[in-house]
Amino acid sequence: MTANMGNLFRVGLTRDCLGTDGKTPVFDPAAFDVLRGETSLSFEILEEGGSEVTPEQAARYDALVVLVPRVTARTLAGSDRRLRIVAVGYDNVDTEACTRAGVVLTITPDGVRRSVATVILSFVLALSQKLFVKDRLTKSGRWNERTNHMGIGLTGKIFGSIGLGNIGREAFRLLRPLDMVHIACDPLARPDEAAALGVRLVDLDTLLREADFVSVSCPLSPETRHLVDAAALAKMRPTAFLINTARGPIVDEAALTDVLAARRIAGAALDVFDQEPTPADNPLLALDNVITTPHSLCWTDECFRRIAEDAFTSVVAVARGMAPVNVVNRAVLDDPGFAAALAARRKIVSGGQK
Repeated sequence: MTANMGNLFRVGLTRDCLGTDGKTPVFDPAAFDVLRGETSLSFEILEEGGSEVTPEQAARYDALVVLVPRVTARTLAGSDRRLRIVAVGYDNVDTEACTRAGVVLTITPDGVRRSVATVILSFVLALSQKLFVKDRLTKSGRWNERTNHMGIGLTGKIFGSIGLGNIGREAFRLLRPLDMVHIACDPLARPDEAAALGVRLVDLDTLLREADFVSVSCPLSPETRHLVDAAALAKMRPTAFLINTARGPIVDEAALTDVLAARRIAGAALDVFDQEPTPADNPLLALDNVITTPHSLCWTDECFRRIAEDAFTSVVAVARGMAPVNVVNRAVLDDPGFAAALAARRKIVSGGQK
């Protein structure tokens, strides 16, 4: 038996789930089939947009699917214990406020693992082949300068990853055919997993000194903020490149700008910045030895479809009275109020409540 209208689990999607036309989803519309297949819920796009989900909006829903808008303590103050799950928007969600409110926050690591790893591969190839330099030479008719910008062969070069989580491991898998040497630093990495990938675990100093490509693939935390600072950058080879696809503040942006401007390292590729959107007068943008992209290079149809499907699957789990996977604030799963809400949902979907 399905739930009646009064028992429907209401799901709200922030308006940035639609494209600029305000009608077409930014992901494959077929992803909505995950929600349509669950008769115990209804879903809709929030009528109003904005940089923050309002308390009034949160109070109307059992679940929120959020891309960019922030979910704050103020947002959750209006939920009156109705809201139970926020899916997707990890960076812009106050995790501690969610925990206090008994709201689970779920993420979609499977949706971004391959897409971000592909960005890392793309950056390695673009930097080593001087792709963007040669693009500018061609467009400005400076063919005679092409021998001044010789590319770098990758056979035997050392790729070092700061972080050996989902994305770091996937990057090593994609890079394997290039015959590079693979090293990584990660205090939580399992030696057997690293060995199976052909990765040598080293400390951060060793990685910085040895790697031809230093790739940042670790989470942002108080411990990793400015992990790659002026002192760390000074340890890199003058021929080395820095890649950051994780979070901007992990790298000291001012220090990196100085190092690149002085050409004390060969170059960098950045998809993330200290402040996003980064200001138009950011001096990094004026340098010719850095590739910059607007924290979206991994945005592909495949990426967004999987993100949506994974987020919707978590929402459906809660609507059915089950604990979702990929929960950030797992303490909520032990919260008596949350447990009671799941039990109530199970009763509804089983037909025990009319």
